[in-house]
Amino acid sequence: MTALALNQAVAIALGSAARGGGSPVRRGSAEAGSFEHLFFAAPAPGACDRLLRAARAAVDAGKRGRRTARLEGRAMTAAEAALAGVTAAAVRVYEELLALARLNRGRVFPGYDRLAERTALGRATVARALNALEAAGFLERRRRYRRVEGEGAGPRIAQTSNAYRPTWPERLADFLPRRLRLAPVPVCEAARARDAAGEIAAMRATLNCRQLAEATLDGALGRALARLGAQIDAGANVGTRESHDDPGTLPEYIFPAAGGRS
Repeated sequence: MTALALNQAVAIALGSAARGGGSPVRRGSAEAGSFEHLFFAAPAPGACDRLLRAARAAVDAGKRGRRTARLEGRAMTAAEAALAGVTAAAVRVYEELLALARLNRGRVFPGYDRLAERTALGRATVARALNALEAAGFLERRRRYRRVEGEGAGPRIAQTSNAYRPTWPERLADFLPRRLRLAPVPVCEAARARDAAGEIAAMRATLNCRQLAEATLDGALGRALARLGAQIDAGANVGTRESHDDPGTLPEYIFPAAGGRS
């Protein structure tokens, strides 16, 4: 119930901002500056080179998967289709993203026009490449919006560049050359990660809407959602708390109805 209420609060917050005169933002967008400190991660030494080699190998693996499926007279699996979507243009876009990640310690947020200029590709080709890379698991993308100045009442918001984080394509590892596969995570480390995730999930389950908003986001959006969460929490408590003005009726087993058995 708390997560659902927070999602409703996000929709209310974005909707009210758009009604204030700003341009609409895409679903799933977050305010720029409110999440990047948790989203971006500096790449480990050699990680960008390894990811780029894996992306190049994915192009050949996708061609093999398409050819194998055609010879066997079957449809491609989901993993094969994801690999087949990684083209040479997608690798060129990925190369630019990885270069930015290496230079900026993981802070990657170029616009489509910047990527198109740097890669000498069309804007539509860049968009398709990013979709293919995300579908294959080579990157995570987070849409962002920003507040803009304008006339009239209410806040104004506009879509801005996405935030990107290069990632290792776990579900495609079996299709890549063995030399490019990551070493398995030690059992103790995997168990420790599962325990930590369970503890975080258990902690979040105890939070009300206001506390969950404060723990999830900061900045102006976090404060707005915290206020909305407090209102949702107050509404959820109506009818469940005791009140001298409206104490409600006590169960019949405490005071039997007239004529009933004492």
